[in-house]
Amino acid sequence: MDHIVQSGKRLGREELDLSLLTDGLRAEREQGITIDVAYRYFATPARKFIIADTPGHIQYTRNMVTGASTADLAVILIDARKGVLEQTIRHSYIASLLDIRHIIFCINKMDMTNWSQEGFDKIVSELGKLVSKLGIPDARYIPISAKYGDNVVDNSVNMPWYSGKTFLRLIETIEIEKNKDPENNRFPVQTIIRPHTNEFHDYRGYAGRVAGGVFKPGEEVVVLPSMRKSKIKSIDMFGKTLSESISGDSVAISLEDQIDISRGDMLVAPDDLPVISQDINLMVCWFNEQPLRNGGKYLVRINSNEAGCIIKKVNYRLNINTLEKDTENISVQMNDIADITIKTSKPLFFDSYKKNNITGSMIFIDEGTNETVAAGMII
Repeated sequence: MDHIVQSGKRLGREELDLSLLTDGLRAEREQGITIDVAYRYFATPARKFIIADTPGHIQYTRNMVTGASTADLAVILIDARKGVLEQTIRHSYIASLLDIRHIIFCINKMDMTNWSQEGFDKIVSELGKLVSKLGIPDARYIPISAKYGDNVVDNSVNMPWYSGKTFLRLIETIEIEKNKDPENNRFPVQTIIRPHTNEFHDYRGYAGRVAGGVFKPGEEVVVLPSMRKSKIKSIDMFGKTLSESISGDSVAISLEDQIDISRGDMLVAPDDLPVISQDINLMVCWFNEQPLRNGGKYLVRINSNEAGCIIKKVNYRLNINTLEKDTENISVQMNDIADITIKTSKPLFFDSYKKNNITGSMIFIDEGTNETVAAGMII
């Protein structure tokens, strides 16, 4: 706290500036903006939290996509004096693109609009239209004054007309749709475990993290891409055998039959196969200073699987501030979001991003520089 007070004085700020808590870079403090994603950890008796403080400026869209990709809930701050801005639309769109199903809109600086209920209601009405346009399932609205703490931890005496939960109470009690993919059995293989010891002489385990569904010993599985069938013999996790494994578990699965399986293959349920194709339509956020090359070749990585690809077509570039689709100017530069079609060098197996965030996302790598140039969400 002392450090923040001193930093504020050095920067010529008269009052305590709490944004310095998360703006750790010198450039951020000088300019009063967030540039990189800052992670802050805290806990209350009810829950543990990780905050990813992401930048709002359009030239840091890629940083925002990175921070939002692992979030369960988005908090979008709105200046009560200015209402819904282009930045609000941009942040809400990125949250919906990355399948964040809960958004809390905090209408801040209510103290500067004389705690006006009318002003708050007007902004909520505008946001309601945006929420229905983007199809966001759960949106909440709280009038706050972050500077004075109104409706942040305790109920505000200045806004007796607001009867909802305070911000802290809401994030402590909101029910998160944790398991986004309970049905589809997906197990991307990362590596093969062959101990070759006397005790486990014939053991062959396929190690990886369950990307969806529930796997149990005795169940039939199909191996992709070979389409060979087998049954699960055992599911092991560091010295113990499990009766089942669920989404998020890192386990080793052994099968009853000796099948040639390697890194990049996937175990799935026989009656619920993913899409298997070389033609993929997806939304990409471009990360690199070099623009996307139409017809260019890149390496794609989806889970533990890798393949070469060629950019067949840029269908449109999204105007991220107005949500209009630009089909004329389709040059995709850094921080742009675009709808593209690619053809891969071999058939890949995948789901849509909305169906399964893990098996529906991929990254693009420039083979020359080894840089990650884009993140993609499969449509």
